[in-house]
Amino acid sequence: MAIILNIETSTTNCSVSLSKEGEILVLKEDNNNKYSHAERLHSYIDEVLIEAKITLSNLDAISISKGPGSYTGLRIGVSAAKGLCFAIDKPLISVATLEALAHQIKIEEGVIVSMLDARRMEVYSAVFNTEFQQIRDTQAQILDEQSFKDYLEEGKVYFIGNGVEKTKTLINHPNAVFIDNKLPSANEMSILSYKKFKANSFEDVAYFEPYYLKDFVALQPKS
Repeated sequence: MAIILNIETSTTNCSVSLSKEGEILVLKEDNNNKYSHAERLHSYIDEVLIEAKITLSNLDAISISKGPGSYTGLRIGVSAAKGLCFAIDKPLISVATLEALAHQIKIEEGVIVSMLDARRMEVYSAVFNTEFQQIRDTQAQILDEQSFKDYLEEGKVYFIGNGVEKTKTLINHPNAVFIDNKLPSANEMSILSYKKFKANSFEDVAYFEPYYLKDFVALQPKS
């Protein structure tokens, strides 16, 4: 039996779930347009444990969405996860954010493009087949009218994530299917974290860092 606490903070969605052998027991999340992780994350962790009547010591592992995504959001989530692992001496599992996002839809043909909004016309994206196997590496890419053309010419392409809105303004193709209003969630992390738990695929808690994909660039404050 594996009871895993899953934490997702890569976007504006502050999301925490508690799962048992890959099945969700409790899910708490705040899917709005503002980053509320600093205020809500630890409260959500407490709430899912209380609702499931489980203590921290009963956990078998902590799972964190590793990115790419918001620099600040990832830092908050990873710091919380590592702190819990150190405190209760449990292993840390990392789940690829774009892979978990892809699991929000099931398709019988074509491919899934998971995409998260970055600066300007840029997105973080990865491509998955019908079995959720990643068939193109994760990239930070600048969108244009030719983006994903090869996949679109071959069949249906399902775009999902908060990068969809800007993608719609550029890509006009009959094979493009846009899945609106979807953000990474701790809900889909459960099955992925359980698979890694069974495979003993754990991170080094002391040295683990989020997958930023790009170097963080601090913006100058407006005068």
